[in-house]
Amino acid sequence: MIDIKLLQNDFEKISQALQKKGVSNELLNSLKDLALKTKQKRQEMEEITASQNVLSKEFGKYKKENLDISELQAKINALKIKKQDMEEEVRNLENDLSSIILGVPNTPDNSVPLGADESENVVLELVGVKPEFSFIPKEHWDLECDWLDFERGVKLAKSRFTALKGEGARLERALINYMLDFNRERGFNEWYVPFMANSNTLLGTGQLPKFADDLFKIEGEDLYLIPTAEVTLTNLYNDEILDKSELPILLTSYTPCFRKEAGSAGRDTRGLMRQHQFDKVEMVAITSQESSDEVFSKMVQTASDLLTSLGLCHQKVQLCSGDLGFSAAVTIDLEVWLPGQNRFREISSISNTRDFQARRAKIRYKDEKKNIFAHTLNGSSLAVGRTLLAIMENYQNEDGSVRIPEVLKPYIK
Repeated sequence: MIDIKLLQNDFEKISQALQKKGVSNELLNSLKDLALKTKQKRQEMEEITASQNVLSKEFGKYKKENLDISELQAKINALKIKKQDMEEEVRNLENDLSSIILGVPNTPDNSVPLGADESENVVLELVGVKPEFSFIPKEHWDLECDWLDFERGVKLAKSRFTALKGEGARLERALINYMLDFNRERGFNEWYVPFMANSNTLLGTGQLPKFADDLFKIEGEDLYLIPTAEVTLTNLYNDEILDKSELPILLTSYTPCFRKEAGSAGRDTRGLMRQHQFDKVEMVAITSQESSDEVFSKMVQTASDLLTSLGLCHQKVQLCSGDLGFSAAVTIDLEVWLPGQNRFREISSISNTRDFQARRAKIRYKDEKKNIFAHTLNGSSLAVGRTLLAIMENYQNEDGSVRIPEVLKPYIK
């Protein structure tokens, strides 16, 4: 979450940054009033404490000199009652402020281009060459390789669930293993984490309370199916103080991901692009504040090199302020070329959240006897289903069959 002290001390700067993310003036004004009122009441409480300390010293002096303490005692008692009332008021104000702040997004970095939506994102680099075909390439759901069974996926669950079979199922498994090995060779330590998380864990990375409607809740339990391994990997260090020498901590994990896709009605209803359940290999980093930019670049390059190793043309895209995710301070998407759709589509999103998630999850490190909030970073490396469909479209043959990229052949024997 954003720094409450910074909000109180430099509200205009924070307000201008949040406006770039589309936070309404109404919310900002109510946040300003509450933040300033909380600060004012806390200062009043501190003044009462200071007065109590002065009177306590006088009280000791009066008793030592056998002077009449009745009037002084009455003043001390009155201040004590006033302080108790003030403490309750400040506590309620701080709880109200925290409740609002938990729903306020991270502020974007100064380097993030200003823009309203994805149409104003900035393409940074094209990597690789688009394949050429002697025929009109098909979209993945029209290929005749018989890997995807949409009808049985719906029968087993509902729409936006797909069953994979035969070589398609094997290729999904091969991609997971290849991605994990690739990330491990780049220094990311592999973990296997729960596919469910409690509310405190989801609060730590920002999925709760704002995005509760997009999560699958386990009835009768304080558990949710995870929307991404970012949640569990980051919160491995929830409420911990690390030594700076341990940083950066680089993590990778495979998990299925579960999303209601509540806000995507009518979008990508065909194929594998937007499913309620999908596989993903995730990268997460816990870093010192001064090294997070370097690690961010490493994560972007790792995901890009992974796509290159699979022979998939892609582009790096910097998201504008209006398209940034809730927790992100800066994000670079990787968009893979899909010849069947004749367009680039997102396959990875790498974000630096700065100390936004670390404040919520209380992830700190010790530096010269001070505890400092860490920076947390996350990125897809990669969304497995989207990589599978990218391979299907880029490696398709005219007869509808699909070739296997060379690097995956040892994984699919």
